[in-house]
Amino acid sequence: MPKIVDHDQRRLELVDATWRIIARLGIEGATMREIAIEAGFANGALKPYFPTKDLLLTSAFGHVFNRTNQRIALVTEGLSGLAALRSFCAEVLPLDEERVNEARIVIPFWQKALNDPDMAALHSESMNQWHTTITAHTAAARAAGEVATPIGDAAVADHLLNMMLGAQIVAALSPAEHFSINLEGQLDNYLALLAARPSS
Repeated sequence: MPKIVDHDQRRLELVDATWRIIARLGIEGATMREIAIEAGFANGALKPYFPTKDLLLTSAFGHVFNRTNQRIALVTEGLSGLAALRSFCAEVLPLDEERVNEARIVIPFWQKALNDPDMAALHSESMNQWHTTITAHTAAARAAGEVATPIGDAAVADHLLNMMLGAQIVAALSPAEHFSINLEGQLDNYLALLAARPSS
């Protein structure tokens, strides 16, 4: 009997291997040959699944985004308002080695997306999804009396997204500096500012 190949599983194995190689060696070290070796495939076996390296990078970014969303769903389950907002942001911030490695995937994807409309569209769609969720959590917190700032909910989402993406850049490019920064403390300080009532 011929061996039945699960093509979806093969693609996932290749995407996981790409994630590990980029985290370890950077985008330049993530050659198709290195990825094939990492995944335990014969050299050239990637072509039927991912004809180009850019397509593989796009899939790796989508995989990281989905992994993050799965974690977010777990940590925010049953939460609402400010608690949900904090848990969401803490799960995106590069607070451990796994999330720092994810940042190392995201940054080369951004670089490629500058000149690739499909990659740029994927990134825009992903960030719009996060922006919508953050805005909704902020609105719920405001309705519960947990947020008093006159800054609009969408503007708060802008601030938090910029903070999280900026933290990913620092984590990937300056790891020594990054680990000396109390990101959770910065997040809590910002959320405290949202809760503070403006002086009359």
